Amino acid sequence: MNPTRERNSVRPAGWLRRRRRAVIPVVAVAVGLTAAGAAIAVAARHSDQRPALTSATTSAPASEAASAFQPAPAPVSTDLGSGVTLPWPAQGQAAVEVEGLGSLGTNGEQKPVPIASVTKVMTALVVLADHPLDGDDQGPMITVDAKAASEASDPEQSTVRVAAGQRFSEHDLLEMMLIPSGNNIARLLARWDAGNEHAFVAKMNDAARRLGMTDTTYTGASGYEESTKSTAVDQLKLARKAITDPVFDRIVAMPTATVPGLRSRLFNTNTLLGADGVVGMKTGSSTPAGGALMWAARQSDADGKTHLVLGVVLQQRQGSTSNDDLRAVLANSRTLIQGVAQAVASMH
Repeated sequence: MNPTRERNSVRPAGWLRRRRRAVIPVVAVAVGLTAAGAAIAVAARHSDQRPALTSATTSAPASEAASAFQPAPAPVSTDLGSGVTLPWPAQGQAAVEVEGLGSLGTNGEQKPVPIASVTKVMTALVVLADHPLDGDDQGPMITVDAKAASEASDPEQSTVRVAAGQRFSEHDLLEMMLIPSGNNIARLLARWDAGNEHAFVAKMNDAARRLGMTDTTYTGASGYEESTKSTAVDQLKLARKAITDPVFDRIVAMPTATVPGLRSRLFNTNTLLGADGVVGMKTGSSTPAGGALMWAARQSDADGKTHLVLGVVLQQRQGSTSNDDLRAVLANSRTLIQGVAQAVASMH
């Protein structure tokens, strides 16, 4: 069933009036997604990917930096004009905006749904708000506790294999959480930051409220819980904030990473990186959530000016496994990203 399509249509002063006579056709092209076997591993029932190998964590929480979660300015809604279409996914929900040009609209009913490991974007931002990193700063060393080590062998979750007592920097743990999507690492960071996951989740929900994410509820740090729900529109607000943190921005742009102490290289679950201007963000997949993707791309307009494009696609399903759903969201998002690139390339 295809959900009702929704669009924003407030016409801004400026570029649209100058282009009144133009029609910008955007053709939805069926794109086959070639996924590297190492990059998309076999997904378990509630995971983004098969476990990667090794990680670590320690102690004391810092005071919360409330000002870090003030809402970023909302984009100006734009009307792309008559005849303009985008290749929105035929299922689920989505939202896209272009920096400097505004919203390209939404698709599907914007109702709260499970978002799986896209949750880890908020986890990372809360950790970075409490424990900021500058430049190449690796942050404090953190010791892996017994819980994180025991969870690493859970076959139903995406984890990074770690042993109790191992020590890793804050930056290394953020890489383990965001690149291969380690659930056990997300929960480890939550305990380190706030003492326990319950207290950390309260910080996540406070941050969501400050960002105006009124249809979002976090119930865990990893996204494993079906009860963590949001909308594409709300997650787009978070994406707008997340991309401004240079450490987060740098990590989610990494296709792979090598962390000292791990037995294996980390591979990013977002296999769109490097194609069609895609520069980062986060995947998610589970039985309740289907496939989910928050993405960022840099695309040029007709005058050669580069714009940051942000998008969120949720509830994509194909086949019978979470790995199938992950492939579906990557393929459908790539088609959307290519359509958006064609539209942006026609704009002044």
